[in-house]
Amino acid sequence: MEQKQRGSFKGSIGFVLAAAGSAVGLGNIWRFPYLAARNGGGLFLVVYIVLALTFGFTLLTTEIAIGRKTKQSPLTAYKVLRKRAGFMGIIASVVPFIIMPYYCVIGGWVVKYFVAFLTGHGADAAQDGYFTTFITGQYEPVIFMLIFLVICAVIVFKGVEGGIEKSSSVLMPILLILVIGIAVFSLTMRRTTDTGRIVTGLQGLRVFLIPSLEGVTLRRFFFIVMDAIGQLFYSLSVAMGIMVAYGSYVPDKANLGKSINQIEIFDTVVAILAGVMIIPAVYVFMGPEGMTAGPSLMFVSLPKVFMAMGKVGHVLGTLFFAMVLFAAVTSAMSILEAIVSSFIDRFGMARGKSTVLETVLAAIIGVIVCFGYNIFYFERTLPNGATAQILDIMDYLSNNVLMPILAILTCILVGWILKPKTVLDEVTKNGEKFGRKGLYVAMVKVIAPVLLIFLLLLSMGILK
Repeated sequence: MEQKQRGSFKGSIGFVLAAAGSAVGLGNIWRFPYLAARNGGGLFLVVYIVLALTFGFTLLTTEIAIGRKTKQSPLTAYKVLRKRAGFMGIIASVVPFIIMPYYCVIGGWVVKYFVAFLTGHGADAAQDGYFTTFITGQYEPVIFMLIFLVICAVIVFKGVEGGIEKSSSVLMPILLILVIGIAVFSLTMRRTTDTGRIVTGLQGLRVFLIPSLEGVTLRRFFFIVMDAIGQLFYSLSVAMGIMVAYGSYVPDKANLGKSINQIEIFDTVVAILAGVMIIPAVYVFMGPEGMTAGPSLMFVSLPKVFMAMGKVGHVLGTLFFAMVLFAAVTSAMSILEAIVSSFIDRFGMARGKSTVLETVLAAIIGVIVCFGYNIFYFERTLPNGATAQILDIMDYLSNNVLMPILAILTCILVGWILKPKTVLDEVTKNGEKFGRKGLYVAMVKVIAPVLLIFLLLLSMGILK
């Protein structure tokens, strides 16, 4: 009866698409390309893929296995494993609670740009100051944030099978088709510069794929590794309760190892395709310096790129922001589900009531985040040296502090207290083989915790 109330995925495909949808979000499409451009292109790509198959695989496997073994949400799952580990469930629930409001704010920005291109106002969106004028406004950002939040809430309200699984089964194939289509088109681009030199998308692709060791010292390589690990938190949705929640809905008969491999492949392929989609286009129209635009790449640089393409840019811009919107929705609904499932399991609340409660809370905090660029505007310097407003502080606290701490504690819990056998037995409970068993044990006990400690020290400004 309890399982029926919580819901479950109908099959492995639904789980893989939902988990991949959670993993494939703004982190892949927006953050991955500029990190790759900043960190030696192909060099970052190689480091990322190696870490995805080792470090990322370890955390992903651990959290999904914990979810399926306990059949509980992140808030209650850790306590089921070990009573003293209950505080980890609180951290795992606080993280998505912090992320949800500001993710919806950014999702609202995506809705705004999608509407702008869809209604033929792409040229306005490409103007200098458009983005700043929009986010510093008092009404528009709030309206678009609420639109995005309601979309996600409606999906989660409908439940695991009828909402999350069903929407993922529709949105993810469309998203993949759009990503592939835009990536292929990006490679065909060419432009003649004022000096008569022809710049092509394939040249930009080489910058992205071929490792550059120029200026790479041992210290610099270490920071590239840390950037890649930080990106994996975004890319795989680990250390934020999501994969524990989704794992709890996976049927016992499902081949967990196979599903995890599929999620890894799906996520990594989309991250690479995002780079193929964005970096060649930016390279053609803005040169190498345009690729290091950082967080402003998607909302400032890319609209200019689309407008530089002429008429086709309006269509491509509309398709691009539609694709980003799909990716943002599939991720945001998973963040919301991590919180809703915790309310259901811990307090016995009905799905509808818990969804409405979290939606109202996220809306209130989301409004405060929007006002952080106008009414409540201030600047603070974070321990990692970044200048921050409300959104940046929430992002720093969740992604740079709490997520590494939770991941370290999870590795200690599974690697040293419960022992890796706890996860290995869950993954192989139907007689399946665990192909990377030795790697998993080494990673969860030693390598992953060490890397995570370095990441935490770096994030807190202790290591420079």
